[in-house]
Amino acid sequence: MINTDILLNIALALGSALLISFISTPLARAFATKVGAVDVPKDSRRMHHHPIPRQGGLAIFLGFILGVVLFAEIDSQVRGILLGAIVVVTVGAVDDLTPLTPSIKLVFQIIAALIAVYHGIRIEVLSNPNPWSDNEFLRLGFMSIPVTVIWIVGITNSVNLIDGLDGLAVGVSAIASMSILVISIVLGQWNIAIILAALTGACIGFMPYNLNPARIFMGDTGALLLGYVLATVSVSGLFKYYAIISFVVPLLSLGLPIFDTIFAIIRRLLKGQNPLAPDRGHFHHRLIDMGLSQKQAVAILYSISAVLGLSAVLITTSGEMKALVLMFAFCVAIAIGLAITTVKNEHAHHDQQSDNSEKNKDDEGK
Repeated sequence: MINTDILLNIALALGSALLISFISTPLARAFATKVGAVDVPKDSRRMHHHPIPRQGGLAIFLGFILGVVLFAEIDSQVRGILLGAIVVVTVGAVDDLTPLTPSIKLVFQIIAALIAVYHGIRIEVLSNPNPWSDNEFLRLGFMSIPVTVIWIVGITNSVNLIDGLDGLAVGVSAIASMSILVISIVLGQWNIAIILAALTGACIGFMPYNLNPARIFMGDTGALLLGYVLATVSVSGLFKYYAIISFVVPLLSLGLPIFDTIFAIIRRLLKGQNPLAPDRGHFHHRLIDMGLSQKQAVAILYSISAVLGLSAVLITTSGEMKALVLMFAFCVAIAIGLAITTVKNEHAHHDQQSDNSEKNKDDEGK
């Protein structure tokens, strides 16, 4: 039976983080403007057309850390999460002000990951992907350290990579946080649930300022923070269980940023490019290029994240089959919707070409 005091702490952590983040975002915007941490559109990857302050992640961090400190039990693992979060937020804030090289940011991300590992956050067991094996799970042994560091650094960067449209990264992170929050409650991971409640509240409090048209960006300050916390919390909670949830559930909960990052790396390698080099081939760019507005593209990606998160919850509570059916039905719906959109865009383009052709003929006739 769930303790009502624990549920109250979860609710208070969410509510206080939301309120603090909401109140402090205008202050973060004023601070970013004063110190010159402003995103000026200078290439085709950026969707905005005027300078926008970009240290909103400071407000998210303030709401999150106060929500955790006030309501969570600060054990060794939570201490590791908070210390590592301070490292990535500091690096992100500096990068928002004076851009750092990818290698420097990577070094500090590895340091933050090692801090978490040192405090006991490790992926020690995975479900065995081989269905014919007699072993239900795999013990990583000494490999747990590099595997955990790769996971944390990878998720940290994946959230940063999808931060390309107004409200996209913070909304997807909020959905992932809520999904893992529900799973944590189901599994009785109360301290993890409080941390996730604080992260969810901090994201929701920031969203009114970040939705299209955005008045402030969270910048690397916020994107690195969200990715880092989601990565470490998933290790501390979901990877502690044997069987299928130890592998599939974290992948589904964080599915959108993970898949987008994997495809980006493969795409760049096939083109002979640096896998860390930015480009304009992410999911959100492709949706925009199909003729969708920012709001439409973000709504689609929110929906995908929500279905993946719900699938993770269903796997944990109701079994794999319901989750697979849900995912299949949603994939079919998305495919049909994108096909219709593509056909409409092609017809619009064809009609435009026809109109231009007729106009040219009329001009020649005159």
